[in-house]
Amino acid sequence: MSESRIRAVHTDEAPKAIGPYSQAVSAGGFFFVSGQIALSPSTGTIAEGGIREQATRVLRNISAILAAAGLSMDHVVRTEVFLKDLNDFAVMNEVYEAFFPGETKPARVTVQVSRLPRDVLVEISCVAYQGE
Repeated sequence: MSESRIRAVHTDEAPKAIGPYSQAVSAGGFFFVSGQIALSPSTGTIAEGGIREQATRVLRNISAILAAAGLSMDHVVRTEVFLKDLNDFAVMNEVYEAFFPGETKPARVTVQVSRLPRDVLVEISCVAYQGE
């Protein structure tokens, strides 16, 4: 695949990358969104509250990144959910379902991890299909 077919996407409506990576990359009909945590794009602070508030902020960030590429949550085909505590799964799942109300849900992996950046409770990344 030529370099010109790989394109980084950035929006100010989601937090800036906090390392040497892109918010998202478009390649070969797919759109890869880097792991998002509950950072406010305007203040750079972590969403106050618990898992409900953090999961909501994360999914809003993902939605903003998708929108910057002319996509929506309906284009998402796979997600990866990293939870600090699997006891938060049910609440995270309620929030998640509100962002994916359609009949066909993305394929998903959910795992508990020992630690996440900035000690947040959840991180989510995804892959969307944008077509050729």
